[in-house]
Amino acid sequence: MSLLASADQPTLEDFGTDVWWIVLIKIVGVFGILVLLTLFAIIFERKVVARMQQRIGPNRVGPRGSLQSLADGLKLALKEDIMPALADRPVYFLAPVLATVPAFLAFSVIPLGPTVSIFGERTPLQLTDAPIGVLIVLACSAMGIYGIVLGGWASGSTYPLLGSLRSAAQMVSYEIAMGLSIVAVFLYAGSMSTSEIVAAQAGGNQVSFFGFETQGPSWFAVLLPVSFVIYVIAVVGETNRAPFDLPEAESELVGGFHTEYSSLKFALFFLAEYINMVTVSALAATLFLGGWRAPWPISIWDGANTGWWPLLWWTAKVVLALFVFVWLRGTLPRMRYDQFMSFGWKVLVPTALVWILVVATMRTVGREADLDSGEVAFYIGVPIAAVLIAGLLIASRRRNRATRVAALKAAAGATRATEPEPEVLPAAGPRRRPAQAGGPSRSAGGFPVPPMDLVVPPSPRLRSKEPVGAAAGVVASGRRGRPGGATAADSTPTTPDREDDDA
Repeated sequence: MSLLASADQPTLEDFGTDVWWIVLIKIVGVFGILVLLTLFAIIFERKVVARMQQRIGPNRVGPRGSLQSLADGLKLALKEDIMPALADRPVYFLAPVLATVPAFLAFSVIPLGPTVSIFGERTPLQLTDAPIGVLIVLACSAMGIYGIVLGGWASGSTYPLLGSLRSAAQMVSYEIAMGLSIVAVFLYAGSMSTSEIVAAQAGGNQVSFFGFETQGPSWFAVLLPVSFVIYVIAVVGETNRAPFDLPEAESELVGGFHTEYSSLKFALFFLAEYINMVTVSALAATLFLGGWRAPWPISIWDGANTGWWPLLWWTAKVVLALFVFVWLRGTLPRMRYDQFMSFGWKVLVPTALVWILVVATMRTVGREADLDSGEVAFYIGVPIAAVLIAGLLIASRRRNRATRVAALKAAAGATRATEPEPEVLPAAGPRRRPAQAGGPSRSAGGFPVPPMDLVVPPSPRLRSKEPVGAAAGVVASGRRGRPGGATAADSTPTTPDREDDDA
């Protein structure tokens, strides 16, 4: 028995030679696997979050609620399709399609397994591949931004427009960090083809440390931990998932860019989000977790990486990555938008650039000076890591010092507080905004003082439902049940009875 299981590793020459019916079978199979994983991800998220919150979760449709995702899809298909009055109809219909189709296309270059036999024909368990396979995934994920931006703009509403602009800025920013995190993988694998990146993580990694040789891990998640961490953070922001779901922040933007969508068009946006989540999870398994290859110690078995068994290992890795998404949603609160964007541009992108420089330096020095990997890590990696840790500690101390200084100034009275609110509110008068006599203004550093005597005009429909005296009392006082038995004679003038007062 060999140390690591052998596999029928496909190469770029194996693609493009299949007969048409094999290609058709692979298209249907990849599409079916993606749809099933998406439906599973939806119910998996709801059940896991319910477990974290000590709830039962969906348990009515199917065995233990396993068919809840299918029931939700049928329900959305039967919902009324509401069209906003100010919507740009062609773009409004096109936006969900632009968000969903690229999500399906990105999955076409993900390797699911080795070369297998389908009805006697030998073919890779992958739809297609290219020398720039990873860039195809990045391009398809970038195409999805157009659907979100056009959907928010074509809705003719403020909240969808703000949500779409947020989403565009967020996805573009974090896609840069995600792309930079993959550059180190390209340097180690020597290729941008997804099948060759999987092959580069096979056979273990021969580690030599000052003459002592051992078999080390071959997954890029272990060899390139900084790239893996940056990728995980970036794809959470790229897919608009919690705690980075700022384009859909219910407390700020109602529903974000799909607020005005309903029925199947909303279902397409919803489906695109989960398809993207499955795609980036599959890409993480391909780039950092060995792809479809069995993990150790299962890889000791000779047949672990042959036949259809690798599809099982690949599915397990994808489900593990999906669990990380669900775990983050159930445990972390939503970040503030300015902090989130600042973190992406000021932390992730510079860290990724420095890490690329470190990896390139280590690879070049090790190749030119004929040093083994252990010596390169000791002489180059350890000093650079020490410098990075020292820089982070210094930056943290400076930030904490600024916070302490601000707290001491506030405690010493350097920051002037606003005037306290009066204990007794003034009597209601005509609708006006009083001048702020005391207290600092907003420009001076204080908080704005809201007007205390605003009166909301009553609805004209109220007069047709209440007695005349009661309606007059409401008009006069601006509130129901005004003490003192005031009537319309001793109150302020009322507004004319017109139907457009509610507009």
